[in-house]
Amino acid sequence: MVVRSARRRKTGAAFAALGMAISLLIAAAEPISAQTAQPPAAAKPEGAPGAPAAPAAPTPIAPEGLATKPGDAFGEEVMLTAKPIVFVKGSGTWDQAFTVISGALKTVEAYVAKAGLKADGLPMTIFTATDDHGFDYEAAIPLAAPPKEPPQGAIQSGQSPDGRALEFVHRGSYDALDDTYEAINNYLDDKRLESRDVLIEQYVTDPATADEKNLIVQVLVLVK
Repeated sequence: MVVRSARRRKTGAAFAALGMAISLLIAAAEPISAQTAQPPAAAKPEGAPGAPAAPAAPTPIAPEGLATKPGDAFGEEVMLTAKPIVFVKGSGTWDQAFTVISGALKTVEAYVAKAGLKADGLPMTIFTATDDHGFDYEAAIPLAAPPKEPPQGAIQSGQSPDGRALEFVHRGSYDALDDTYEAINNYLDDKRLESRDVLIEQYVTDPATADEKNLIVQVLVLVK
């Protein structure tokens, strides 16, 4: 399980390759005539086209009911590169999630401005633990370079997570993210993918200043 729940749903499947065994049994049962010579295979005409190339895998599409637009990522694989970040850590409950996260990002953004640091990327929340009731988080701003002076007080410095991830775009209110997360969990189950229990929300519209009902959020689920 990746998001907004402590319940881990593990999926698995067993596959058996029987085609070869069946082919061998059929071949063994067929009589072979030594007197009848098999005609040679017809030569392939010169210049004949080869076998058609395998079609490209279809781009995953968000299920109906989600407020997405054409081109929005839904299950698109990306490779995350670690970036220097400054952040504050904390915890909260889901019913107060937007208030907690937007307040934390305001604190970090104020520090970045006061310290004269250069932001390099979208503000983000890194969820380090979640259950049915609440979450632990790091509200972070990615930087072009680490701060020369160590941050003081509640502000900390570090690096953002890296590795293979799947991207999903959410449009709408923060509360409506529950529907997006349900679709994400269904997608992971269908694809038999397991998360690394690290979830990132990147905010195209900054929660510190944007209307809570009109957000654009890039959800990044790190997978094994």
